[in-house]
Amino acid sequence: MNRLAGVTSPYLLQHADNPVDWWPWEPAAFEEARRRDVPVLLSVGYSACHWCHVMAHESFEDQATADFLNEHFVAVKVDREERPDIDAVYMEAVQAATGQGGWPMTVFLTPDAEPFYFGTYFPPAPRHGMPSFRQVLEGVRGAWADRRDEVAEVAGKIVHDLAEREISHQGDRPPGEQELGQALLGLTREYDAQRGGFGGAPKFPPSMTVEFLLRHHARTGSEGALQMAADTCERMARGGLYDQLGGGFARYSVDRDWVVPHFEKMLYDNALLCRVYAHLWRATGSELARRVALETADFMVRELGTGEGGFASALDADSDDGTGRHVEGAYYVWTPAQLDDVLGADADLAVRYFGVTEAGTFEHGQSVLQLPQQDVVFDAEKVESVKRRLLAKRAERPAPGRDDKVVAAWNGLAVAALAETGAFFDRPDLVEAAVGAADLLVRVHLDDHARIARTSRDGQAGANAGVLEDYGDVAEGFLALASVTGEGVWLEFAGLLLGHVLDRFADAETGALYDTASDAEKLIRRPQDPTDNATPSGWTAAAGALLGYAAHTGSEPHRAAAERALGVVRTLGPRVPRFIGWGLAVAEALLDGPREVAIVGPGQGDGPTAALHRAALLGVAPGAVVAVGTPGSEEFPLLAGRPLVGDRPAAYVCRHFTCDAPTTDPELLKAALQG
Repeated sequence: MNRLAGVTSPYLLQHADNPVDWWPWEPAAFEEARRRDVPVLLSVGYSACHWCHVMAHESFEDQATADFLNEHFVAVKVDREERPDIDAVYMEAVQAATGQGGWPMTVFLTPDAEPFYFGTYFPPAPRHGMPSFRQVLEGVRGAWADRRDEVAEVAGKIVHDLAEREISHQGDRPPGEQELGQALLGLTREYDAQRGGFGGAPKFPPSMTVEFLLRHHARTGSEGALQMAADTCERMARGGLYDQLGGGFARYSVDRDWVVPHFEKMLYDNALLCRVYAHLWRATGSELARRVALETADFMVRELGTGEGGFASALDADSDDGTGRHVEGAYYVWTPAQLDDVLGADADLAVRYFGVTEAGTFEHGQSVLQLPQQDVVFDAEKVESVKRRLLAKRAERPAPGRDDKVVAAWNGLAVAALAETGAFFDRPDLVEAAVGAADLLVRVHLDDHARIARTSRDGQAGANAGVLEDYGDVAEGFLALASVTGEGVWLEFAGLLLGHVLDRFADAETGALYDTASDAEKLIRRPQDPTDNATPSGWTAAAGALLGYAAHTGSEPHRAAAERALGVVRTLGPRVPRFIGWGLAVAEALLDGPREVAIVGPGQGDGPTAALHRAALLGVAPGAVVAVGTPGSEEFPLLAGRPLVGDRPAAYVCRHFTCDAPTTDPELLKAALQG
């Protein structure tokens, strides 16, 4: 009996009709394996994962494979986006054993949840040196039946080795000038000066690293840091990674030149990149950065917004190509003939403008639309007409599937991005969208004790507890919203979440942070990973939110916790800067103060107050926090004791326990926040 029909995860629901007798992750599944004396097959994936769909079609929908699997195993299916703790623990084991990882993740466990054999995608027949999935199943069944002692020994050793892995943590010493300089040097060595970005293929958008570079430039004036950030953002925005018609970024590029994306679109990538491009515009005035930030924000609201006010997790890479086959990228790619059918006489302009070729830049003569650098000046009105017509035609194609579960952490990232983008570009509708998502997080995801649920769907909270990144990223979103809206309630909610970080996720002796709470479900190892990957790690996200909250409130425990958490950045920053980008960005804020800006004025709608508020938000000083309100207001601690200056609105800037003289001039305020 397949037990996935009643779950909330769209990914698990995709497997509810498989002939495999799937169980969700729950104690009863392991009790069943113990009762039957069989191993557990743990299969981990996510809704937008292309190869997860391939393996499902090839193996999990095959009756003969399912019959063998059902007879000899208990099969457990996990959505890694709902249970990042399970994914992290077993992915660590897979990577340690095989030297690589990925999804779908395939792990065989004892009934005590101890892993003993690993893999990722397995084909239905032997291919490229890989055994077939059926061969793997038969091999594991044979080992379980005939070499049980060997299986137990391997499982025990793996669990022991995982338990011995300790994070190298440098106590309460955060990184200083030297370590951040070494990190910048390391990034310079890995920088792809010809194409932008870092490293080779596949190439992922380095949003958190770019944020570090922008903050480092703001604090030190390093032109090299700014150049790497600006050039990388331009190359990504001109490549196929960016949707030139509808806005928004794909997950990564399969090549070094940003031409061919892996077409899935994730909320977290777009939230992080939207904010980065807005910050790049703030630093440089780049029109390209402005356009991309706004188009990405509009994409999130239009295509990922849910009826309850939150944001869905992802759009699939695959869609129906019009023949009934689900094909990667079918929704996004074009041939010259298709352009001709839609555009007629303007097709040649589109071919040149978007870099479409007869041979194709993707597969089967199809091209991913790009914006190659050209000497030609194109007619702007014609280009906009072409884009409108192509977008309308594309809307007639079968759309990619959407994973509509709301993940707390990723919605926190979206709240921060939309709030700031809306404020920077005078788009109150984007700020309203940020408020709507924040409201959903409070109404649906927070319980009476401010404990956060990891996911929701259709306005109903899921059963899985939030992990550290949920607390850190949602607190970060609330802090950004507080600075933009001047509503202190968001600061209060951030404080409630960060109280849980201090009480339930932090090691009181070392200041190290764990990904799961002290009272969470016990796995074979308590996951703990400070490195930033596709999103800020829970560790660095929490450090940033703790630091921002301390700047707002003057709370010494929160600042001390942030500084202790940043000790790991002192170790990893000089060694692997690409994988601790958000930690480095938070360290830049710490070195700069961060600056505390209090703006007092007569009330909402006052023009001079709004001008000071805007100048504060447009300041580039790393991690600066902004409070705005009336004199004597209790909305924000920073407003206490801040009077008007000669009956005029005024701004106060402080850092390191020292305050500048208040100013009533927005230009002087902006200059004071230039880093």
